[in-house]
Amino acid sequence: MSTPIYILNGPNLNRLGTREPEIYGRTTLAEVEATCREAASGQLVVFRQSNREYEIIEWVHEAIDEGCGIIINPAAFTFTSMAIMDALKMFSRPIIELHISNIHKREAIYHRSYVSPVATAVIAGLGTNGYPVAVRAMLGMIGTSPPGP
Repeated sequence: MSTPIYILNGPNLNRLGTREPEIYGRTTLAEVEATCREAASGQLVVFRQSNREYEIIEWVHEAIDEGCGIIINPAAFTFTSMAIMDALKMFSRPIIELHISNIHKREAIYHRSYVSPVATAVIAGLGTNGYPVAVRAMLGMIGTSPPGP
């Protein structure tokens, strides 16, 4: 239980609750963090958000050394960042790519993820409810909780 799950959030997710609520809902990132910690059932969680690509890369590097799993919502970096993809390729444990909206139902620019090819699993379109789903799935992947149905 001392090895954390890293939950990393990309650009503009600090604006959850007010940014395009018709797409992303009204739940704030602080509320998302609280639901993740609750779903973790005592498992240590490192929860971070940045609008800076280099910070996300540094946090992936930190997770390589200290983490048991990564849940990442790279937001717009999903479609642009080979650097984040390369960092994630170095992580040998489970990675869940997470999107609040269903990126496959959106404009074509949102259909090509650089993260999906290196992710263990992808969750998209569940709204902010996808976060606790991802945490519970990660617990199953790292063996701290039996996987659900």
